[in-house]
Amino acid sequence: MSRSLATITVLTGALLLAGCSDSAGSDDARLSVSGAYIPQPVSADMAAGFLTISNSGAAKDELTSVTSGDGDVTLHETTGGAMEQVSRLPVPAHGQLVFKSGANHLMFDKLKRKPTLGDTVTVELHFAQSDPVVVKMPVKSATYIPKTGH
Repeated sequence: MSRSLATITVLTGALLLAGCSDSAGSDDARLSVSGAYIPQPVSADMAAGFLTISNSGAAKDELTSVTSGDGDVTLHETTGGAMEQVSRLPVPAHGQLVFKSGANHLMFDKLKRKPTLGDTVTVELHFAQSDPVVVKMPVKSATYIPKTGH
């Protein structure tokens, strides 16, 4: 009787431990942001923003929105020369979501003040799965070309 009880206790403990293990942890998206900047805008109330979101994790994610205390921010993609607002953009597993001139970009609208060279605009990136990421975007010259290739 005590041998059966010991076996049941060991099996129950093993099942509980297996149920509590975080096997999904290795499948999470692992996001980081680099190369963020805003070219000094010509317009007083509109600007574009560029950055790269890298995902070193095994799970894909999606950028679902961007917020800023400096104005409204929307996601845009450019395909075949046509710019279109989108509600989300994929961040592939072991890949990148790149925002660059002539392609995906952030569009700032209804800015509270015109960003000038040397200013920093803070945004918060919101994702379908991952926690939000706060990014400080420096304002660069209108002709700035990043060395990172985006």
